[in-house]
Amino acid sequence: MPDTAASTSVATHCPYCALQCGTRLGHDSGGTVVEPSDFPVNDGRLCQKGWTAPALLDVRDRLRHPLVRDAVGRLVPVDWDTALDTVAEKLWRIRDEHGPDALAVFGGGGLTNEKAYLLGKFARLALKTSQIDYNGRFCMSSAAVAGAVAFGLDRGLPFPVGDLGGAEAILLAGANPAETMPPLMQHLEKADCIVVDPRRTKTAERAALHLQPVPGTDLALALGLLHIAVSDGWCDKEYVQERTTGFDAAWRRAVTWWPERVERVTGVPVAEQRAAVRMLGEARRAYVLTGRGAEQHSKGADTAAAFINLALALGLPGVAGSGYGCLTGQGNGQGGREHGQKADQLPGYRMITDSAARAHVAQVWGADPDTLPGPGRSAYELLDALGTDGGPRALLVFGSNPAVSAPNAAHVCDRLASLDLLVVADFVPSDTARMADVVLPVAQWAEEEGTMTNLEGRVLRRRRLHPPPDGVRTDLEVLHGLAVRLGEPADRYPTSPRQVFEELRRASRSGRADYSGISYDRLDAGETLHWPCPETPGGEPHPGTPRLFLDRFAHPDGRARFAEVDHRDPAETTDADHPLYATTGRVLAHYQSGAQTRRVTELHEAAPEPFVEIHPDTAERAGLREGEPARITSARGTAVARVRLVGSMRTDTVFVPFHYPGPGRANLITSTALDPRSRMPEFKVCAVRIEPGTDAS
Repeated sequence: MPDTAASTSVATHCPYCALQCGTRLGHDSGGTVVEPSDFPVNDGRLCQKGWTAPALLDVRDRLRHPLVRDAVGRLVPVDWDTALDTVAEKLWRIRDEHGPDALAVFGGGGLTNEKAYLLGKFARLALKTSQIDYNGRFCMSSAAVAGAVAFGLDRGLPFPVGDLGGAEAILLAGANPAETMPPLMQHLEKADCIVVDPRRTKTAERAALHLQPVPGTDLALALGLLHIAVSDGWCDKEYVQERTTGFDAAWRRAVTWWPERVERVTGVPVAEQRAAVRMLGEARRAYVLTGRGAEQHSKGADTAAAFINLALALGLPGVAGSGYGCLTGQGNGQGGREHGQKADQLPGYRMITDSAARAHVAQVWGADPDTLPGPGRSAYELLDALGTDGGPRALLVFGSNPAVSAPNAAHVCDRLASLDLLVVADFVPSDTARMADVVLPVAQWAEEEGTMTNLEGRVLRRRRLHPPPDGVRTDLEVLHGLAVRLGEPADRYPTSPRQVFEELRRASRSGRADYSGISYDRLDAGETLHWPCPETPGGEPHPGTPRLFLDRFAHPDGRARFAEVDHRDPAETTDADHPLYATTGRVLAHYQSGAQTRRVTELHEAAPEPFVEIHPDTAERAGLREGEPARITSARGTAVARVRLVGSMRTDTVFVPFHYPGPGRANLITSTALDPRSRMPEFKVCAVRIEPGTDAS
């Protein structure tokens, strides 16, 4: 199908989470309609968000014209040439006055592979800046670090989602798929699920066993489970000897985490710890899966590594029917970090500090490798540096809403407001777009071609149902227009997704995430292709790699690595002034910052306003009642939300969803402490107090 074609019906994928459920879009007398397809991850099912996704195409405040802020501070409509000329002229001036690293780019995990690739290329060649990162740093970065160290390769699920359907036991650490990706639950129905979560979530309610630790103690629990696996005889010694290295060092840490000590630290009873390990150990097919609840911590990479250690001790990774995996969150969270919009990476999951990687990518780009910038700041560090001495003076935002999604959101908004130039490409006036100097209206998923990579490493075709509205351009067209105005050759920035993907294939060749054997033609012919899928000149096309590590892991010696990790407290613990822990997360009706889903009537009505879940006893001590507004205050700020009394909550913990703007932003209170390896902020635990409020709107 040519990139410019419009169809009456197309096979494509949901615009939301990393399951990327298969759908068919079409038209009827009422407008755009969607039906689920028999795609393997959703098998004919969709969640509430997927069913209502077509409503996004025609929301009332859809952006349809570029906007530029005038002399009195109003965003006023202009033509595209005026908007792009304004941006380019200011970028030139700022770069001339402050140098290339005064320009920055912030991308998103929902961008197609083609957009992510061209965005990274644009930053490093057209802007010549090292200052590029993306909101995926807030999603899967800790598990990515842990997986790469353990296995030599980071892919969220190194096996197809359907394999989970054959499991007898599955441990879900910090994951709530019953609300975040409901179609996944059909693959978990036959297994005894063990859920690790401070809250009794919808997933925990359906589990055979719920371990409910104090927020911030997941690492201690994982160490304790490894201790039990070894001391109670569940360790697969033959597997450990033949397929791993580093066990002795990891065991030296875990041996000090006997069950009674773990209970004192985490609150999880010894009997439940032993039951969890026994369920995994007795199962013929078992999986350990982690999610944001375990990973969004200042020790998230070590926590993910500790759960990998448990999986390795039980002999699960690289064994058919068993394994370890991470449940990626954003729609293209996997592909989004593989192709160059991450501060330290180049396309193909190459490290930007690797001279051979730089030479390869520079050759594809027609550039001198010595001119490519080095690694830049990670996402929060980039946002924190905006407008400061030595920090970026201009920021271009594509596919993200950091005014709501970044930790310590009030501070981030102050930094955004301090910029000389803020440019936002979006399809609705998000909270970040409303702060911008220039707003560029861009196409939505049903209006463009491209590819996405789902949580199992499967490369998927996104197909266009109809063109975008008049006055709206694609992100590729925006990057092309800006690059040309900045003096770049026009042919260096194609506007055809197919053409961009052909270049991406070459840039990824022989990288860890090798897409060189994947093509639009193969995908359109219905082939199922998981990366790595290298090109095979002159031979049979590579079939892709749905299951990694069955013969060997990706390290030179073929062995997986145990990690030597130990528990430490979260960056912030409770005290007399802030006696409770707050944790954040998602609800079924909404997605990410909520900029999309809050505009869909059915979803808004399902979850219309911010709320805080709190145990009735805790609420009574704080003078709070059901349905009344409450103020949740940390050392950084205060969020306002309506009280929900939940008897299953820990009495030391409150929960706030992060989908809401304004005074209900959960990220007004969240911590900016960063994991030293992944640079993941500590979203999942901070110290707060809670008291009656006056307004929950």
